Amino acid sequence: MTVDTEPEALLSHLPNADGSATFSYAGYTVVGAVNGPIEVQRRDEIPEEAAVDVIVRPAAGVGGTRERHLESLIQSTLRQIILVENFPRTLIQVILQVTTAPENEYINAKVVQANSNLAILPALLQTAVLSLLSAALPLTATLTSTSLAILPDGQSKKITLNPSPREIEVSQSFHVFSFTSHDELILVESEGNFTMKEWDDVFTIAQRQCCSPTVADDGDTLMDDGSLASTDLKRFTRSTLEEKIISDLHWK
Repeated sequence: MTVDTEPEALLSHLPNADGSATFSYAGYTVVGAVNGPIEVQRRDEIPEEAAVDVIVRPAAGVGGTRERHLESLIQSTLRQIILVENFPRTLIQVILQVTTAPENEYINAKVVQANSNLAILPALLQTAVLSLLSAALPLTATLTSTSLAILPDGQSKKITLNPSPREIEVSQSFHVFSFTSHDELILVESEGNFTMKEWDDVFTIAQRQCCSPTVADDGDTLMDDGSLASTDLKRFTRSTLEEKIISDLHWK
C-alpha cells in the first residue's frame, strides 16, 4: 500500500549548522545539515569553484555501497544548482541522516524490503535543497523530486506514485525524476523493463507532480485514483520558505 501523507518540513532547527532541515514524506524522514563555504583540504581544493561533499547516513548500521551510490547522484545534482563559482577553493558540506523509513511489509511470512537504492532518493534530494536554502547559499533554482513505479494490473498496467517496498518489489519498473523550479528535468533514474511509451507516461505524471500543472496525460495508461499527483511539491517548497521568512521577520 502506498504511503499517502502530506509532506512536512522543519527549517533551521540545528544550532551548530549553517543550515538545517527535516523533511518527512512518503514514509521517509531525513534530517539534513549544511555547512559552508568552509575551508577545504588541499587535496580536495578546486581553484575555480567550491567542492561539494555529500554524506548519507542510514537509519541503522554503517553506510556502504548503497549510500556511496546515492551520494554520487545527489552531489552531481546539487552541483548543477549551487553557484559553486562564487566560492572558489572552499567546501560546501551536506550531511543527510535518515531517521525513518517505511515499515516493512510481508509476503508469505517473509519480510519485503525495497531492493532499489533509488526509493529514498527523492526524500534525500528534497532535504538537501531545504537545508541549502536554510543556509542561505545562492542557488540557480530549487528542485522537487518524486518516484513512480509501473505495476502489472491484469492486461493493463498501473502507475503508482511513491510506491511502498512491496510495490517496488513486484513492479515492472521504478523511476525517479527531479525537476528544477524552472520546470526543467535535472535528474532521471530508471530501473527495470519499460517501453518508451511507458516512460513518457511516468514522465508526464512526474512533471505534473513536481511542476506547474500544465500537462495532461493521454489516458492510455491505467493510473491510480485521485490521489495520484495530489501534492504540489513545488508549491510546498515555496510555502515552507515563506513561512520561515515570515517567522524570522516577525517582531514581538
